[in-house]
Amino acid sequence: MAELAELLAPGQRIFVAGSSNEPTALLEAMAQMQLPKDLHFLQFPIAGLNGVDFTTWNDSAGLTTFFMTPTLAKADVQRVHYLPMQMRAVFDYLAKDVDVCLLQVAHDRNGVLRVGPNVDFVAAVLSGARIVIAELNRHIVAPLGCPRIESAQIDYLFESDRSLATMATPKIDEAAQSIGKLVAGLINDGDCVQTGIGAIPAAILNELSAKNDLGLHGGLIDAGGMRLIEAGNVNGARKAIDRGLHITGMALGDSELFDWLADQPSVVFRGADHTHEVSAIAELDNFVSINSAVEVDLFGQVNAEFAGGKQISGTGGSVDFMRAAKASKGGRSIVAMNATARGGTVSRIVPQVDMVTALRTDVDIVVTEFGVAQLKNLPNRQRQDALIEIAAPQFRDELLEGSLKS
Repeated sequence: MAELAELLAPGQRIFVAGSSNEPTALLEAMAQMQLPKDLHFLQFPIAGLNGVDFTTWNDSAGLTTFFMTPTLAKADVQRVHYLPMQMRAVFDYLAKDVDVCLLQVAHDRNGVLRVGPNVDFVAAVLSGARIVIAELNRHIVAPLGCPRIESAQIDYLFESDRSLATMATPKIDEAAQSIGKLVAGLINDGDCVQTGIGAIPAAILNELSAKNDLGLHGGLIDAGGMRLIEAGNVNGARKAIDRGLHITGMALGDSELFDWLADQPSVVFRGADHTHEVSAIAELDNFVSINSAVEVDLFGQVNAEFAGGKQISGTGGSVDFMRAAKASKGGRSIVAMNATARGGTVSRIVPQVDMVTALRTDVDIVVTEFGVAQLKNLPNRQRQDALIEIAAPQFRDELLEGSLKS
């Protein structure tokens, strides 16, 4: 570790790969080192996978995060800085003013060294970082669709042999299943689909087994996407670009998914400058963006990140995809969410959101377990009526009282 210590200097800005590509064994070793003063870390963590609070490493370390997690919510607010930024913009932000890159690499079945299985911002950071420190994980086989990295690009290689952190399989309840069926009814053969993380996206993917020639272009692939590719429902046959390929930025799942990806060259991992790039998605006809929300108000504004007066997640990439759907011929932007929270005691359709993540002009359709609100081209009063109709019944009268009267 002495050689590693020589690469670190006071005041450096250090990017740490997140999600399934976090170099966790390397980070555990670094946490035991005597580190220089005033290091500033940058990471896009995922709750449930990434739990390092870098400010605990010494009394001068700082962190810029693009996504809040429960761990960071408990951290020193003076040294943890949440930066609200869409994923496409994060890519450009990280292409400059980063001194050190920390990431995970692995060999594929042919012995080729690759990054992954999360490459969202890696190309941007590698383009500018002066120092690259990599954890070579010999326990895993790199996905064939992940980008190569040359040994000469790496200044220090830390070897490990550990399983990847896995995401728990979402529990699909009755409400999520109902939402899944409603959203599936909005998807046609040949559409190109993007979904997120959680029970509702899983339920939606489960309901697409009767669809044909679907495309996949988004920020992630999980077990649901894997099953649809294996069954032939997702084949990318109608995509104008990346035809026959399934485009993703990261993989989230269990060992079965990661083992499968090791032999799937058609699942191609690309950076956020492609997965979240409007000009690229605009070339894909019938792009359907499906995202969730904390709450939606009667104007159609979406809050996907703020609750109880606190930042609970991040802006993420949902707005990138919503606006890309607008640019796609036949594209649709769907927000799918439960109608209530806290055991049915709180409506998630509200008079006005606490924080605006997506504008009312970004959303075409809102879906809850109580129905579908087609907001596109609706004026204010009609869109309010449509949203109240899909709110939980016990909250509709209250919402009606607070709605516009003309």
